[in-house]
Amino acid sequence: MIPTTFPPKEEIARLTARMLLEIKAVHFNAKDPFTLASGLPSPTYIDCRTPISHPRIRSTMMDFMVTTVMRDAGFEAFDNIAGGETAGIPFAALVAERMGLPMTYVRKKPKGYGRGARIEGEMSEGQNVLLVEDLTTDGGSKLSFVDAIRETGANCAHTAVIFYYDIFPETEKTLGDHGVTLHHLCTWWDVLAEAKASKAFDSATLTEVESFLSAPRAWQDARK
Repeated sequence: MIPTTFPPKEEIARLTARMLLEIKAVHFNAKDPFTLASGLPSPTYIDCRTPISHPRIRSTMMDFMVTTVMRDAGFEAFDNIAGGETAGIPFAALVAERMGLPMTYVRKKPKGYGRGARIEGEMSEGQNVLLVEDLTTDGGSKLSFVDAIRETGANCAHTAVIFYYDIFPETEKTLGDHGVTLHHLCTWWDVLAEAKASKAFDSATLTEVESFLSAPRAWQDARK
């Protein structure tokens, strides 16, 4: 069912941050930083796959995602919902169900057998496709998915995520230069604000996290 209520963006951000904290998808550790896929250290880590195991939270977040893209991109803007392998697939299916649209998914690389396809499901030339993912950091990983969609002759000018880091200034430019608009529910700043309000972590940890979020490259360079 398509959601018909449109909470303010600020309320969507606050509640999404609260839900991520409640299900312990957010991890802060200033003393023993996490190692990111890039190999760089970070006092923050978020697992946006966690919501798929929490039905009430999963449902609320997907309602928020649908209302966000309809409000920002249009009510009849899309013909197909595509999930990025792998984390985007369940969320794309839930969004497609709510919007009454076909669902497809995009592989990270072609299969090594059969048709060698990257697009699974039916995607047609001229369709307007929304790419759904769990999160984005610098936007780079989205470009390969977008290009695979466009190679079918379909259009992809929008991507929607639950969580956007919003600490690397080049992200939206990277996507924008590729003709893609980013839609998101919350950012690290929303999570930090909610973590402070709920006292989810001790003050020393929150101070170190805020230091990282304010200047992530400098924080990482100092700890290489």
